[in-house]
Amino acid sequence: MADSTWQDLESHRDQHAHESISDLFLSDPVRAQRYRTQLGPLLLDYSKNRVNDTTLDLLGRLASASRIAEARDAMYRGEPINNTEQRPALHTLLRTPGDQVPPQVSGESNEVQKARAQIRRIAQQINHRSWLGATDQPVTDVVHIGIGGSYLGPRMIDEALSFRRESPIRVHYVANVDGHHLDDALASLSPSTTLIIVVSKSFSTMETRLNAESARRWLLTKIPQEQLNKHQIAITSNVDAAEQFGISADNILPMWDWVGGRYSLWSAVGLAIAISNGPDAFDDLLSGAHQMDQHFASAAWPHNIPMMLAMLGVWYHNFLDADTCAVLSYDHRLRLLPAHLQQLDMESNGKRVTRDGSPVSASTGPIIWGGEGTNGQHAFHQLIHQGTRLIPVDFILPLKPDHSLPEHHHQLVASCLSQSQALMQGQPAEQIEADERVIAHKVMPGNRPSNTIMIDSLTPKTLGMLVALYEHKVFCQAMVWGINPFDQWGVELCKAIGTEIYSHLVDDTPLNSADPSTRSLIEHFRNVHNGQ
Repeated sequence: MADSTWQDLESHRDQHAHESISDLFLSDPVRAQRYRTQLGPLLLDYSKNRVNDTTLDLLGRLASASRIAEARDAMYRGEPINNTEQRPALHTLLRTPGDQVPPQVSGESNEVQKARAQIRRIAQQINHRSWLGATDQPVTDVVHIGIGGSYLGPRMIDEALSFRRESPIRVHYVANVDGHHLDDALASLSPSTTLIIVVSKSFSTMETRLNAESARRWLLTKIPQEQLNKHQIAITSNVDAAEQFGISADNILPMWDWVGGRYSLWSAVGLAIAISNGPDAFDDLLSGAHQMDQHFASAAWPHNIPMMLAMLGVWYHNFLDADTCAVLSYDHRLRLLPAHLQQLDMESNGKRVTRDGSPVSASTGPIIWGGEGTNGQHAFHQLIHQGTRLIPVDFILPLKPDHSLPEHHHQLVASCLSQSQALMQGQPAEQIEADERVIAHKVMPGNRPSNTIMIDSLTPKTLGMLVALYEHKVFCQAMVWGINPFDQWGVELCKAIGTEIYSHLVDDTPLNSADPSTRSLIEHFRNVHNGQ
């Protein structure tokens, strides 16, 4: 971390602590035009932030001192930037055209192109109704079983593109080990016309494996075991385990250890996206992400959109004590985007030690949360406007809808823009006409910062741009904080504890590591579960 620039930013913060965003607009009539960047159909307006030209210059210096550009180039070249696991992080390769691949990763690229051909072939077979099940009926429903990144990302993309979908195939997503999730998904389906896609890099993830085994038993109620292969596909790096499960090699698509789960929707993990939206739409999704990759690689500060989002986030989190950031999608189709970004950001940057294992010197990983507009305005926006916490907001707004209700869309746009304006301007006491006893309750302090990201319309390509933008934002912040965003050791400990507790519940094996509280809760569970 660049100590001198960090100290300069702290001094700058102290000098401008009471500067308001509204005053910044008054002193700079062209601020709205200067503080924006556009990449094709995507526009970032960052003018409603508590920054001036000096702030941006210092943040640019911090980005340079943090060697973001060098780390980015190393990532693109396939160097093992995931240092704790000694692996590259090549999610960008998944969306790079074959003729633009860096020579250092040409071998991996060949594997990617083969997988993309498999994705296209399978998606076309299913959509052309030539993938037949055991009873020679075409597949009508696909059940995608995964968890984490192999669930949140694909499901979010599928929901976002639902209004443009032409495929007759219905795709259902299952993740939770809670049996209600799988039971609900299968309730209205027929095994004879259902294809199960099991997504697990190791093919041993507890939730995915248990859901897959239960789905397999469900298939066997109507399908002979020797015909099961017509109803199962695996996406995994553990081919042996998938074959032992009863899935033939022809129906196994690859996952690679150089792609983390939260970055995996661009790989064969996105097969369900290609099935439900068509392989051309999947290609467009990759194309949009690649366009953002190119922009991230070539645009200079302050015109680099991912870098700008990242450094503004660092400014608020580390210098203005903002512990959280809200992502507000003003489009019902993007209602799952905050959940995907929550995993992307918090699993990547929720770290307490630097790349060399020493304690971090600054706070990392803000809490990411949010929801869809306008519903959030009647739920949690109150806290953003009048609460005691500073909560920077990213507003995301597609400009052209895919419905024929223009008055609805104009209200949606007006709501989004009015929220960002109200957060900035607030409402001082002198503007309030009310009983003196309630004036203080109606004051809104304002000076609450926000970004507004507009896209012309929600298409596979613009959606790809948007998701890749946030991937690179997270990467930039990790480089500033000196942490590894590509591992997730924090999810491992509870797996081991959970395995011991499960064995104790099922087989009454000794429970050696449980604390007194956990033992008491297990006893209460047994009493209720056994009807005592």
